[in-house]
Amino acid sequence: MPFPPPLAGERVRGSAKRREKILTMIKKIKLKDKDEIFLVLGEQDSRLRALEKEFKVEIFARYNSDGDGAEISLSGPNSRVDKAFHKIKKIIENTETVVTLQRTSHAKPFDNGVIFYPPHNAPVKPRTKNQQKYIETIFENDMVISVGPAGTGKTFLACACALRALELGMVGRIIVSRPIVEAGEKLGFLPGDIDEKVDPYLRPVYDAFGAMLGAEKFRALKYSSTLEIVPLAYMRGRTLENAFIILDEAQNTLPEQMKMFLTRMGANSRMIINGDLTQIDLPFKKESGLSVAVKILRGIEGISIMEFTAEDVVRHPLVKEILSAYDRLEKK
Repeated sequence: MPFPPPLAGERVRGSAKRREKILTMIKKIKLKDKDEIFLVLGEQDSRLRALEKEFKVEIFARYNSDGDGAEISLSGPNSRVDKAFHKIKKIIENTETVVTLQRTSHAKPFDNGVIFYPPHNAPVKPRTKNQQKYIETIFENDMVISVGPAGTGKTFLACACALRALELGMVGRIIVSRPIVEAGEKLGFLPGDIDEKVDPYLRPVYDAFGAMLGAEKFRALKYSSTLEIVPLAYMRGRTLENAFIILDEAQNTLPEQMKMFLTRMGANSRMIINGDLTQIDLPFKKESGLSVAVKILRGIEGISIMEFTAEDVVRHPLVKEILSAYDRLEKK
């Protein structure tokens, strides 16, 4: 007995014996402004095409007559349209979080000495004279190189200044990079994809931003690429414009890596290079790119070099004593 013809809403794939019933549906989402349009559609509709490929649905965009908004329609199997719909809604919610952060601005870089107001933590402010000078220098110069011992707030304050610059609309994004160098011990091959492999090396930067933003805002900024945290090896060939750029643990760069990084700087960008010349983990006693940069860039207009001491350590009081003990040993 032959199979009956397919019902409405049913599609036949292959022979009649391998018939699959697929219910189709259409959902629509309104995009209220250019920020949402760009985040959902991407440059030249690249993200929209990626969403179609990921969820195997069809997506059409229709712009409003005023050009300031749009409406997108999703069509395809129920389950796939639902998943794509929720993904796009999440993108829009993250966009709103980013825009809110960017528009929460004040007239001055510092508000009563405070650099940044975290939503769930105490305000971020300098705790020593050198730290105060450091943040002032960051907003007065296009490039700042800071050297000093661990615990002096170089990374944390640089991240806070980056968020402040983003708030004020001085830059459009934040990019933080680190060289991937093991600290004196071989860890072997790490499991997972490339992001999971480099994640342990970038964890201190994640911790700094997470403490100031909270997990939700931190994820939102990362998801929208407003905040990018990448290994130094990924920086070659890029031009970083309208960005606040931070290189952390710069003592572990080679001179050629440092030159490559410094020349990534594009228009309307600021660059901060942090490192501790007493904790170089480069193999075979190779020369640090940070020490070379400090020597040859000193005195160039627009570049400021900051030097921290053990007096600026703001971690546990014992850290200051430990650093002093090691300094005495090295002098002997």
